[in-house]
Amino acid sequence: MQGKGLVTLVAIVLGLICLNELLPSFYANKIEKEAKAIAGENPVKYNAEIARLSKETLNLGFTKLDYTSAKQKEMKLGLDLKGGINVLLEINQRDLVNDLSNYSTNATLVEALNRTDKAQKNSSKQYIEDFFTQFEAVTKEKGTNLKLADPEIFGNTNLSEIKFNTPDEQVKNIVRKKIEASVGTAYEVLRTRIDKMGVTQPNVQRVPGTGRILVEMPGIKDIDRVKKMLATSAKLQFWEVQLGQEVLPYFSQLDQLVKAKGDSIGVAKTTNLMNLIQLNSTPGNAVANVKLADTAVVNKLLNSDAAIKARPINLKYTQFMWGYKPENNTSNSLVLYAIRGNITQKAPVDGAVESANINYDQLGRIVVDMQMDSQGARDWKVMTEKNNGKVVAVTLDNRVYTAPSVNSVIPDGRTQISGNFTQEEAKDLVDVLGAGKLPAGAKIVQADVVGPSLGAESINDGIMSFLIAFAIIIVYIIFYYGGAGVYAVIAMTINLFYIFGIMDSLDATLTLPGIAGIVLSMALAVDANVIIYERTKEELFLGKGIMEAYKDGFKHAISAIIDGHATTFITALILYVFGTGPIKGFAVTLMIGLVMTLFTSVLLSRVMIFSRLEKGKSLSVWTAPTKNLFRNTWIDFIGKRKYSYIVSAILMVISIISIAVNGFKYGIDFTGGRNYVVRFEKPVDAEKIEGNIAKLMKTADGKNESVEVKTFGNSSQLKITTDYLIDDESLAADQTVEQKIYEGLKQDLPASMSLADFKAADKGQAGIVSSTKVGPTVADDITTHGMLAVAASLLGIFIYILVRFDKWQFSLGAVAGLFHDTVVILGVYSLFYKVMPFNMEINQDFIAAILTVIGYSINDTVIIFDRIREYLKEKKALTLAGLFDDSISSTIGRTFNTSFTTILVILAIFIFGGDNLRGFMFCLLIGIGFGTYSSIFIASATAYDFLKGKKKEDKVTGKSSISNAEIVG
Repeated sequence: MQGKGLVTLVAIVLGLICLNELLPSFYANKIEKEAKAIAGENPVKYNAEIARLSKETLNLGFTKLDYTSAKQKEMKLGLDLKGGINVLLEINQRDLVNDLSNYSTNATLVEALNRTDKAQKNSSKQYIEDFFTQFEAVTKEKGTNLKLADPEIFGNTNLSEIKFNTPDEQVKNIVRKKIEASVGTAYEVLRTRIDKMGVTQPNVQRVPGTGRILVEMPGIKDIDRVKKMLATSAKLQFWEVQLGQEVLPYFSQLDQLVKAKGDSIGVAKTTNLMNLIQLNSTPGNAVANVKLADTAVVNKLLNSDAAIKARPINLKYTQFMWGYKPENNTSNSLVLYAIRGNITQKAPVDGAVESANINYDQLGRIVVDMQMDSQGARDWKVMTEKNNGKVVAVTLDNRVYTAPSVNSVIPDGRTQISGNFTQEEAKDLVDVLGAGKLPAGAKIVQADVVGPSLGAESINDGIMSFLIAFAIIIVYIIFYYGGAGVYAVIAMTINLFYIFGIMDSLDATLTLPGIAGIVLSMALAVDANVIIYERTKEELFLGKGIMEAYKDGFKHAISAIIDGHATTFITALILYVFGTGPIKGFAVTLMIGLVMTLFTSVLLSRVMIFSRLEKGKSLSVWTAPTKNLFRNTWIDFIGKRKYSYIVSAILMVISIISIAVNGFKYGIDFTGGRNYVVRFEKPVDAEKIEGNIAKLMKTADGKNESVEVKTFGNSSQLKITTDYLIDDESLAADQTVEQKIYEGLKQDLPASMSLADFKAADKGQAGIVSSTKVGPTVADDITTHGMLAVAASLLGIFIYILVRFDKWQFSLGAVAGLFHDTVVILGVYSLFYKVMPFNMEINQDFIAAILTVIGYSINDTVIIFDRIREYLKEKKALTLAGLFDDSISSTIGRTFNTSFTTILVILAIFIFGGDNLRGFMFCLLIGIGFGTYSSIFIASATAYDFLKGKKKEDKVTGKSSISNAEIVG
């Protein structure tokens, strides 16, 4: 066989590379199992055993392994398999613009920034691009003819390269570069912080074209600590403080304002502000002491337009800031400080910290000592001189850490932060200050958290579903194809080894959707083998010898295999481009699987089969029960196409009506919101719990926010979804929501369970086992990208089919079939999302499933079209209808085998793959069923109707009354 040596060499080299990549994972896993066997559930003993075993070295000649190096090189597991946190951080680009404009108070600039903030909620553009658009609109409306190079905009000392006559386009490029550099700085700062935390295998990457940074930290347990470390800007500021006597008259005025105009402010008229601020229990230099549950109401009131307009002159620029954590004697309350601001709201002291360390004060309390940089030291000296004997506040990210009185001038930039720290909190603060400050504030706009216990269950579910699916494939293919099936199984096993090895070498992360992608790759590998063996069977039935039959089988199958894999690859590539997080993982594994399937099923399998045949040995391509299955099957598909049109029309009409009437259950990916999967020790009543939580999640005006509680997987596990406080992307808002859910569930939780235990899923059976948060701007981006992904997939497939088959009628038929499948699937989700016992939300996973179905369906369609193209050259005496019927009928064995095995595989994952994958797999299940149907009855029938045009065929003889060239030309 030609090229046999090259294929064998590539297979061996690829195998050795994959072996070298996977060995560290096997070795690290072996060491951990040994440590676990000795230590049991004792974590201290386990760590001691790991330390002991780490000293051992495995020498294999070509490589040496020890546990530490193996752990660093082992295959990365996603947080859905290992537990941990995945967050999308967004750098506050308004802060960056303010900094570049030197905190200008120009009215046009401020108006443009305010408009940009609003536009961003429904925009997928970068912040700075929307700002430029809004700035031009405002200047045009006001008729100011203001240029970006104006000294009050960007022509200041912060941007020395901008001169008074620099054109706007040039200024835009300079500002873009500065902002890009700032995001790069933020990326480096975050990497340094994560390194200081000692996290194993973190994944930190910038999201191209945005001011966002993706951080994935598998295995992390203390989620709140991580969020604080990531979102803290480390922008340490010092402010003057206004005391209670200056603010109290204003609070009294606001209390009367609420009673008169509460509805217009968005606060219930019955709200008693003086009771909420608890003046009698306010500690130190704060102006209020507010219960955690009431902070949202107080925030809304203080930040309302009416409250700001009512401010007296001495409070015009005042900023109200909360203490960074509850005081010891008020564990369920936060204190509020009045910070003396200014027109620019730039802090008197805003310097970077050169060094920081943990120390203790005279009373033995933990404090943080720090040394400011030279500029900060000069500003601090001036401020302490000016405020000697007065109160100043030390703030970090607009949270007050301490507010002491200044006892003396501090000339050298040395100062101390006290704040009722624990040892861990002090260490984290030192690490954050030591890593450097972010160029602007950062907020978590999307977060996925999976507890370690759920991660371990996901691994077990994933492995179980994978093994069952693989076993189904092995049994079926050997049963159906006999000896040839054995070679197919060998090729698929090697394929599997290559996929894992290549993923490891690319440093790709294995996720639960990734496992689904690998299983789907196995199904496509089955498809490739089925096409080859079905063609070989046809050649054998024509009386050819075994060697010639296999040669022609491979020869005739290659075109259909390449076309099918290419169209699926296009879909996977689009998923990768437009998808995020786990969807990218699914796309990566699918693309790798498709390439390796071509190599193993077409090239390597061919080498193995012909090596056997060249030795004079036979190789069966059927078994006794399957030899004549589908042989001589012929069905008048084209003649019956009108019935399929009627059925499909009914299905589509029902689907469209349901979509219009019932709509969909949109996931938080598309709407924004938070969801939590909570586990209990006993079955609970979802409807009752929904009522309990809804009572607690009220807006400041007393209205209930949306809360949905559904059973998830079993009756002792719930999925809680809410959009309460979703416009507030702060860590404090996250904590408030978790606090209210805890209070709403308290009667169904163990009596001794604290809030901290409830949030730590690995500390018991009950508690939050996973959570997801998607901010409104991210939800809008996901929606846009999802729609673009589907549109791009359909367009890409249309163009590919047009190029490959040289007929727009084939492209139209293919897209018509895909459109049919998409509408019917949407209809099923619209009809049944309220009654199915598993998640049927329209979310990112659903978009991935739709695109996967599109890829699979087009693969089916291409096989039929490929046979039609072949018969157009060979069977010119047939009518066009007869040619189409022959083509579809001759591929019916391949269609059945591929669809049947794929459905069995997906059914195995649907049943055994865990709750998180059920909605995804259900979409694939119905999609592949309808995809197989549409390939025959919609795509092929549509192509036929548009190809035949107005030509009439001889109904008596069954032969065309005109030449084949005229029919298809």
